[in-house]
Amino acid sequence: MRKLAVVVAVLVCLGTLAGVTAGIAGSSQRYLTVTNDDGELARVPLDGDTFAVSYRNSIYQTLAEERYEAQPDGSYRLVEIAADQLAVLEEYYGVPGAPTPAGSQDRRNYVVPPNPERPVVFDTLSIAATDLGQRTLHVPGQPPLELWPLVGNDNPFIVLDIKETR
Repeated sequence: MRKLAVVVAVLVCLGTLAGVTAGIAGSSQRYLTVTNDDGELARVPLDGDTFAVSYRNSIYQTLAEERYEAQPDGSYRLVEIAADQLAVLEEYYGVPGAPTPAGSQDRRNYVVPPNPERPVVFDTLSIAATDLGQRTLHVPGQPPLELWPLVGNDNPFIVLDIKETR
């Protein structure tokens, strides 16, 4: 009887271990992919739910940033706009609320939520990655990825998309 109990206990442990291993092996990883007509240019692991795209505003010649939150369905929603100059937020974006000073650890000087009456949600985002705009992808835990060196000036458009691998 004792041998049977030991065998059953070992089988239960092996079954549990197999289930945990299968869960780990079956887990998925989300990535932000950067593509254009030439295919995939870069892939950045998205371990959390947030990322940002910074750029040099062509009118004010100063840095601004759009911050996104990944949604469970693979889309992403604009959750915050940040800039080094207030004018970018107040005039260029025309946000209804007053910008506030950013925290001391923030890359930008001022932040503001987007207009709640016009939510901005994307499945994919096509943007111009020009030398002038200097668009850069920021993903927590990853080094910044400069997007404009990935493409030539003759066709600077890229697409950001969230992909999931198993």
